[in-house]
Amino acid sequence: MSTTSTTPPVTLDVSGTPRTPFLRLVQVEWRKMVDTRSGFWLLAITAGLLALAVALVVLVVGLNDFRVDARGISQIMTIPVSLLLPVFAILTITSEWSQRTALTSFTLEPHRSRVVLAKLAAVATFAFGTIAVAVLMGALTNVLCAAVTGNPVEWNLEASELFWLVVQQMLFFAMGFGFGMLLLNTPGAIAIYYVVALLLPFMVWGALYAIFDWAQDVLPWVDLGFAITPLSTGADPLGRPIEVEAIHYAQTAFTALVWVGVPVALGMWRILRAEVK
Repeated sequence: MSTTSTTPPVTLDVSGTPRTPFLRLVQVEWRKMVDTRSGFWLLAITAGLLALAVALVVLVVGLNDFRVDARGISQIMTIPVSLLLPVFAILTITSEWSQRTALTSFTLEPHRSRVVLAKLAAVATFAFGTIAVAVLMGALTNVLCAAVTGNPVEWNLEASELFWLVVQQMLFFAMGFGFGMLLLNTPGAIAIYYVVALLLPFMVWGALYAIFDWAQDVLPWVDLGFAITPLSTGADPLGRPIEVEAIHYAQTAFTALVWVGVPVALGMWRILRAEVK
């Protein structure tokens, strides 16, 4: 007569296993962002553009004896940062889905919101670091221009203007991150970001703003760059000095909500419910 084994099955109890520290998740996401071939070339091209911007400004100022100041140079030096580096924010989130590594990431850290927040923290740290480098190179450019022309160095960039300049760049990074979360597709997110952040403001909104009076009232409620320009420069998008009022803060908050808050919120909702393959 045979006997039936009553030995209970072996189970793996992980209920007492501590969570992965959030700082470690951020470090992992930082490494994913910069320790790749695409990350290397984006950094290299951006560094080259910053160096080229410094050389061109010094050359033009030296040949034409222009007077430049810290405010104008800071706006020039942020252009290379805003052109390419927001792509980092998009790739950070979309590469997990295009390269099918999301399953591994969410298996190692089942709480998807912690992974997304770690990516956002890594992007914010990277954005702040690159903006700081651009500001330092702008300061160096200001000193070099003064040395070439013999004019005194003008440090007329106020703390409030620098603050809002940093906020503007951080918001554009967050915008790219939000589009990446919402679409989970690299080409689509990059295309929409460049249309919203660069092509429409330069090719459409700028012309409308310069020609029509109604556009000067409407566009600051539509475009983030037009809304925040008075705060970061003390002038309107046409360069005319204006007095910053409460409405400018309201326009910046509204456009940031539309182009940053809504994509990030909807993107988080999609990621938390998406099927991972």
